[in-house]
Amino acid sequence: MDDVERYCPEAFWHLAQPLLPPHPERHQGGGRRRTDDRAILAAIMYVLGSGCSWRTLPGSFPVHWRTAHRRFAEWVELGVMAALHQATLDVLGLAAQIDWSRASIDSTHVRPRGRGTGPGPAQ
Repeated sequence: MDDVERYCPEAFWHLAQPLLPPHPERHQGGGRRRTDDRAILAAIMYVLGSGCSWRTLPGSFPVHWRTAHRRFAEWVELGVMAALHQATLDVLGLAAQIDWSRASIDSTHVRPRGRGTGPGPAQ
């Protein structure tokens, strides 16, 4: 099994593909052929799952790390990654494949609001 199939299996690709934006129009004779979206998505899933840096994306992916990172940033800005996350949760939820007893919420990235939060630890 190659890395594209491992990190973006057929079922996941069928879920993701309709969420992706259409390719930009290429004018005759201009630019390079666009890198395959499925290969890009597999590379993105590898980086997100492994926690490695974009630069250390293995050469076994048919994608340059800069292209994967650029497409990831594009898709985040367009809401594709959030929609894919929601669609994945919907499919897993309908199949009773989510164990909600093991779910946790990490709110360390949320800033406190209002006056009732008290003084910070450095004050």
